[in-house]
Amino acid sequence: MSGDGFDVRTLAATFYAGTTLGAHRHAWGQLVFAASGVMRVTTEAAAWTIPPTRAIWLPAGVPHAIVVQGEVALRTLYIDRPRSDPLPKAPEALEVAPLLRELILHILAIGMLAPDRPEHDRLAGLLVDLLISARREDLSLPLPRDARALRVAEIWRRDPADGRALADIAREAGASLRTLQRLFPAETGLSLEAWRQKARLIHAVTRLSAGVSVTETALDCGYQSPAAFAEAFTRRFGVSPTRFAGRR
Repeated sequence: MSGDGFDVRTLAATFYAGTTLGAHRHAWGQLVFAASGVMRVTTEAAAWTIPPTRAIWLPAGVPHAIVVQGEVALRTLYIDRPRSDPLPKAPEALEVAPLLRELILHILAIGMLAPDRPEHDRLAGLLVDLLISARREDLSLPLPRDARALRVAEIWRRDPADGRALADIAREAGASLRTLQRLFPAETGLSLEAWRQKARLIHAVTRLSAGVSVTETALDCGYQSPAAFAEAFTRRFGVSPTRFAGRR
C-alpha cells in the first residue's frame, strides 16, 4: 500500500467478542478507532484498553495484536509517509473529540485520500493537525518480561477485583513476594501495588464504556466503595467516572 499514490487509506469492519487479530505490523502508520465497543491492543512492551471515545496511534513497523472485547465496530485509518512524519514515533492513546470523530467517519466514507486532489489534501492535513493536538490518554499497562511477573499481570488483568494477599499471588506465580517487588519496578516502571491499581482503573474504563453503572464498576474492580473508586478514577484520568460514562 505504501507508495501507491494515496496519503490515507481506510478500513471499516465489525468484529465479535473474542475475535483476535494476531501479531502483525504495517509499513504505514495506523490510527485504530472503535466507533463502538472496546478493544485491547498489545505491543511487545505494553497493552492498551481502547474504548469508543479513544483511539490508538501505531507508528509504521510496530508489531501489535488486537483482542475484541464485545462487538466492536473497528474504524482504521492508514497514513502514509511523509504525511505521517509529524505524528508520534511510539504508540499513544488519544482522546477522540467530536470533531476528530466526525472527520474519521467522513474520511472512511470517502475511502482514500489522494494528495493530488486539493480537497483530499486539506482533509489529510486537518486529520494530522487534530491528531497532533489530541489529548493523550494513559490507557496502557506496561508488561513485564519475566514469565513469573507476567503471570501475575495476567491474573490481575483477568480479575482486577482479586483481593488476595500479594504473598498468595506471588506463590501462585512461582515467585517470592520480594522477587516480584523487584521485578515490577525494574521491568514496568511501576511498583507491584501501583500496577494492580492501574489495571483496576483501566478495567473500569472497559466497564463504564459498556454502560455498567459506577457502583457496579467499583465493585467489579475491587474497590470498597463507589466514593473510593471515584476518587482514584478522577485522580488517574482527570474526569469523574460519571462524567466519563456520559461521553460514551
